[in-house]
Amino acid sequence: MANETLIAKLEQNLRQSRATRTRLAARLAELESEADIIRGELIEMDTLAGQTEAAIVRLLSNVMSGPSTPVGTTSVGELEIEMQRRIARAELAQHPVAQQRQNVPPLRTNIEALDDRFFDRTIPQATTMILREAGGPLHVNEIYHRLMEGGFSFTGNNPTISIAVSLNRNTRFRKVAPGTFDLVIRDAAKAS
Repeated sequence: MANETLIAKLEQNLRQSRATRTRLAARLAELESEADIIRGELIEMDTLAGQTEAAIVRLLSNVMSGPSTPVGTTSVGELEIEMQRRIARAELAQHPVAQQRQNVPPLRTNIEALDDRFFDRTIPQATTMILREAGGPLHVNEIYHRLMEGGFSFTGNNPTISIAVSLNRNTRFRKVAPGTFDLVIRDAAKAS
């Protein structure tokens, strides 16, 4: 009788140990997936930093060597714009990924709230509404604009990064291009 009780307790402990192990393995897989996402973001940030550094070097080398002024360009501002265009064309020629960045909407800072429909929402909740209304993927800059127009309030210094991290971590969204997200459920509806 005592042996049966002992065996029953040991079997119960074994089941609990296996259940705990299963939970820990699932959590580990979740953390590894998140680590992969963060590694991808770090690679993207390194690429952007490298491109910015290369642009600075090109600008400085042109300033030091005294670039020839294009016909019709008279101001320093126009020279800077022309240099930015040249750099952008050179990057497009060298990097296919830069071609996708060509369609990135500029980040506006003077956005006024048109209503308060996102006031009490989280980023994923509000973005789900925005993407459903848009009917397709949007860049984080455009999502930011629409959140601000809907009265969303950001607490951090980098709202677009907050949006990207929040959407990367949420299984409702998938990244379709650098900085561009769509709803996963939309793909499921199209597939059936």
